[in-house]
Amino acid sequence: MRTLLTASSLGLTMLAGTAAAQTHTPGRYDFPVVVTQGEAEVKRAADRAWVNVVAESRARDPKEAQRATIEAMNTVQQKLRSLSLGSDAIRTLSVELRPEFDYANNRQTLRGYVARNVIEVKVDEIGKIGDVISASIGSGATTVGGLRFDIKDRETAERDALRLAVENARARAEAAARGADMRVERIVRIEDQRVSMPEPRPMVMERMATMAQAPMPETPVTPGDLTIRASVTVTAALK
Repeated sequence: MRTLLTASSLGLTMLAGTAAAQTHTPGRYDFPVVVTQGEAEVKRAADRAWVNVVAESRARDPKEAQRATIEAMNTVQQKLRSLSLGSDAIRTLSVELRPEFDYANNRQTLRGYVARNVIEVKVDEIGKIGDVISASIGSGATTVGGLRFDIKDRETAERDALRLAVENARARAEAAARGADMRVERIVRIEDQRVSMPEPRPMVMERMATMAQAPMPETPVTPGDLTIRASVTVTAALK
């Protein structure tokens, strides 16, 4: 487990009598205060993943398209359950049946129907991600993608980052106070500035028709570490 503290600051304001004019420091104080911002991040190894698995079929008859997709997805799910992923590992995201058309000479002609079934697979053993991908592609899935990682105990990691961010902001407040020949008496306000995390880019793998009967090699997957960030604004009383 590794922890990394980022000691950057977005702003520093020292006041006497009133709070800063910024919108993030409402209210008035009848004593001098200093307003600082602190940031921190913690890194944790990913220990959970989700994978989207798609079975898709096309046919002139909608019932035939639907039947083929159902058969393919049943085979995929049976194979996935043999990996002992857990009773709640598989959930259906969508079931679709829609027509497809060709367009020529300003005319629309029905080509056929496409049936699509999408499931999400939760993987709590990172070492099984490659098995899930390979088993899905090898048993009838037409697309495997949307791979994303997370940590099971995200709440604890977020609290650790928040604590470090407050420590960072307080240390900056104390440094500013020393520069003014004062010292921090107490913290009077802490604002948690939620940091939005970008969604990871999904990894997509498509099963080519020529590979349908070929044995699938194990897919290597390296999740790496995830970074949890926190940012706070702290108002400290000075004396």
